[in-house]
Amino acid sequence: MPVKRNPRECTIEEELVRRVAAEGGIALKVVTPGRRGFVDRLVLMPGGKAIMAECKRPRGGRLSLHQIVYHRRIEALGVVLALIKNSEDIDALLGRKSGE
Repeated sequence: MPVKRNPRECTIEEELVRRVAAEGGIALKVVTPGRRGFVDRLVLMPGGKAIMAECKRPRGGRLSLHQIVYHRRIEALGVVLALIKNSEDIDALLGRKSGE
């Protein structure tokens, strides 16, 4: 499937959901009413692997101050957090080399 030069954030998120499912996992949408800056997806993979994922468009997608604060708190707890901006980031999350 051809990818636009600078796809939108939702396009990256859709690819993440599709590819995680293809590997037998699930990428749950995280909804936190009234809480700005929390991660977009909770990725659960076979073998008990859990990763929190923040999706951004490849160019120009920046973390807000709220997101930076949450990310630091989450990482300080030892939770794996992935910033997903493109297919290569999804490859890394899935433990694959680009193009595999």
